[in-house]
Amino acid sequence: MTTGKINVSVENIFPLIKKFLYSDHEIFLRELISNGTDATLKLKHLTSIGEANVEYGTPIIEVKIDKEGKKLHIIDQGLGMTADEVEKYINQVAFSGAEEFLDKYKDSAKDSGIIGHFGLGFYSAFMVAEKVEIITKSYKDEPAAHWTCDGSPEFTLEPTDKTTRGTEIILHIAEDSLEFLEEFKISGLLSKYNKFMPIPIKFGTKSQTLPKPEDAPEDYKAETVEVDNIVNNPNPAWTKQPTDLSDADYKDFYREVYPMQFEEPLFHIHLNVDYPFNLTGILYFPKLGSDLQIQKDKIQLYQNQVYVTDNVEGIVPEFLMMLRGVVDSPDIPLNVSRSGLQADGAVKKISNYITRKVADKLKSLFNENRADFEQKWNDIKIVLEYGMLSEDKFYEKAGAFVLYPTVDNTYFTLEELKEKIKEKQTDKDGKLVVLYAGNKEAQHSYIEIAKEKGYEVLLLDSPIISHLIQKIEGDNSGLHFVRVDSDHIDNLIKKEESAISKLSDEEKESLKTVLETIVPKQTYTVQLEALDSEAAPFIITQPEFMRRMKEMSQTGGGGMFGMGNMPEMYNLVVNTNSDLATSILNNNDKSAQENLVKQALDLAKLSQNLLKGEALTAFVKRSFELIK
Repeated sequence: MTTGKINVSVENIFPLIKKFLYSDHEIFLRELISNGTDATLKLKHLTSIGEANVEYGTPIIEVKIDKEGKKLHIIDQGLGMTADEVEKYINQVAFSGAEEFLDKYKDSAKDSGIIGHFGLGFYSAFMVAEKVEIITKSYKDEPAAHWTCDGSPEFTLEPTDKTTRGTEIILHIAEDSLEFLEEFKISGLLSKYNKFMPIPIKFGTKSQTLPKPEDAPEDYKAETVEVDNIVNNPNPAWTKQPTDLSDADYKDFYREVYPMQFEEPLFHIHLNVDYPFNLTGILYFPKLGSDLQIQKDKIQLYQNQVYVTDNVEGIVPEFLMMLRGVVDSPDIPLNVSRSGLQADGAVKKISNYITRKVADKLKSLFNENRADFEQKWNDIKIVLEYGMLSEDKFYEKAGAFVLYPTVDNTYFTLEELKEKIKEKQTDKDGKLVVLYAGNKEAQHSYIEIAKEKGYEVLLLDSPIISHLIQKIEGDNSGLHFVRVDSDHIDNLIKKEESAISKLSDEEKESLKTVLETIVPKQTYTVQLEALDSEAAPFIITQPEFMRRMKEMSQTGGGGMFGMGNMPEMYNLVVNTNSDLATSILNNNDKSAQENLVKQALDLAKLSQNLLKGEALTAFVKRSFELIK
């Protein structure tokens, strides 16, 4: 038997491991199973190239709980180690790795992802164990070794009688970590971290009913047998070629990753690249609607099928964080801080690749089945619009598949829309005017007036639409978006001809004076316009520029400083060619004149859904008075 002291300059490194990595103490199991997996895959490689003259077989990793003995066992059938290798990898390499790690990362260890270097993962065992044993036999024809360490720098190393190849790690669970002897706890950790590990993982056994024989009698009783309870899927969908998977396979995998998700995904994108970096994965578009406050952190990051995190910020472009799925890459440096990760060149390339791949997939879906793509548009548009705003590379490609729906449920790309409206919606200055509504119900009367003129009206109702149309206008000179209620339709698309006013300039001035004494100045600016005599006498509009800046300020990242808190301001457009304008002007009874103005203003407010509360009650009462 050998006894010795691990050469370590940090005074008692074990409390340091526990202290600095404690927030992540559950990952010890992931680390130990990862080491067992590595040992098994290395053996597979050595047998395949003829360097190990042993039968690889069908190895598994087993996790066993000994509740009475307060022990947790992790057993693999991999390479195993000789006594010399234990001395080298456990006492020297791993410990110097642990010391180096703590020295480098003790300020940011909680943010460091996987613990990293070979062997260091093994020492995470001391976060939950007061003593650790390794019983190991190498695939080489050498005696088995038994290493024991009680969390101090002292260890013992002696021969043992293990006859089967592989390594068994025994954790003597500490009093403050007894939760790790509970079956539900270990089962939960295996499901979280090891669900898709490449080697089968056994955790206990389960009963399985044998199939009924074809010639079984009527009173046949089904037989049950105890079989290994394999808790993982060693060959998940993302490790296969897209050509080997059907739509049903992708949907099954979605349910495997998200068992509590009942709605089916709209479509998927299979990522598969091996140069200039290695990346595989599957991303799914769930139904999203128009809500920006969707729970992120639904994409899972793996490194060689080992679960790492669901915080994929920096790796997956921000606009795609609302998607679901799995990304797996051995090239992501997981033992650096989050800020270091975002600055990493390989990570930037991965993020750009994912952006391009998603754009290409969307384009092919659009081209292959446009009707289906249109049907799904409202469920995915928020991600795509956000992508256009936040990623220039995505914006460049988006013209091929981003849609602009009309209030009549027809869909155009931007180029198709320009072509469709250029004849009727080009104003006298040659500017192409795109009319849109934000709410089909609230702006119904304005939409109808525009449609009577033969104009197309888009329905753009995302919370970030003001930011997006600002960007589109900046990139398309001569194109101007205006909401359909931002002015009278004749002012929104000005043509050469302008109506002649029935009222003289003097009469208009008198009318304006009357109106301004009755209409509240703090909310409305009175504008007199000579419109068609059939047009509404009073129309409330909200100037496009002011409203857009206010919306952009409220949703962040644009607009004008302080505008988000400004009160709502409207224009009151009064049609001087209407009979009502003449009636108001010629009415000498001040009280009757005031009632006419208030009634007309309230009707205009009603059409804009602005009449509420006390004002609505007063309007209803006044209206009943008028029809007595």
